Amino acid sequence: MQNAPSSVPRMPLWGRAALALLANLLIAGGLTAVRDVSFGWNLLYSQCIGLSIWALIEVARYRFIDNDEAKSVRLVMIVPLAVGLGYMIGLTVADAVSGYNSWQHFMQQPRSANTGLLLLSLVAGSVITYYFFSREQLARERERTAQAQRQAVEAQLKLLQTQLEPHMLFNTLANLRALIALDPARAADMLDRLVDYLRATLSASRATAHPLRAEFDRLQDYLELMAVRMGARLQFTLDLPAALADLPVPTLLLQPLVENSIKHGLEPKISGGAVIVTAVRRGDWLVLTVADTGVGMATQAPAPTTGFGQAQVHERLVTRYQGAARFLVTSPLHGGVQTTLELPLTPGAFHL
Repeated sequence: MQNAPSSVPRMPLWGRAALALLANLLIAGGLTAVRDVSFGWNLLYSQCIGLSIWALIEVARYRFIDNDEAKSVRLVMIVPLAVGLGYMIGLTVADAVSGYNSWQHFMQQPRSANTGLLLLSLVAGSVITYYFFSREQLARERERTAQAQRQAVEAQLKLLQTQLEPHMLFNTLANLRALIALDPARAADMLDRLVDYLRATLSASRATAHPLRAEFDRLQDYLELMAVRMGARLQFTLDLPAALADLPVPTLLLQPLVENSIKHGLEPKISGGAVIVTAVRRGDWLVLTVADTGVGMATQAPAPTTGFGQAQVHERLVTRYQGAARFLVTSPLHGGVQTTLELPLTPGAFHL
């Protein structure tokens, strides 16, 4: 498959715990700066209270929020409750560790000081919870967008392929009809090869991708089919290095280009000519070339760049590779037409 927009992964539990520990450390530092209490004392109480609040929010998120559509509503209700309960639990745990009776001191302190500590806990818990919640919401939205884009790409590719397959079949049947009147024996041979070709491609005809080896096998079948009709006027060469045979490519990628070479290049030429299909690797690119020794672009009508086959190949490349693939049609000095496809081989650029 084509690359989709990357989604933000959900932070693991240990990462969320580490962030809570860091936030508690900062709170302890801030309290030490404004209160006449040692940093170690503030750190003990801030960690106990902060981790208690964090743990309660984590449990609530797992139980009531993560699987609920009205997440924001429940979040507003759960955070204050978790902060209040976590504050009491954390205070009790810290007292058990330190041997101090915070509840007695809590009752003797002015109400404003107690309210300030609760508000500080509420703000810290709310900020951290909102950070995690908004981050995961963004991840979900991006994943939904990526999934929708993947489905749209697959649908478009299947539509293009359903248009391309009948195009090839109609062209072959038209050639077969012309050959029946001229040479019935060769027409029968061509029909047998057509049946074999369709049988070989039927199982993979609805796939969107296959190994490059399979693409060259289908080209071999198709060119042998065309050789029945054209005889000595058609020569062809298929050059696929073994090291590239298993690379994935879109199905029926090269066949429309080969069809164009025969229909627009070789058939109008009395002496016929050759079709040469090659595959090479250049760095991070797979370079596929379809060249012919036909009449060239100047005498072709319609021009190959505007024909059905090349338009389909170009559109499929744009859809599959999101503009990363390159498509080039040239007229070599020795004549004919050469079409070059450069496909990226970077990780994730394309998958079966």
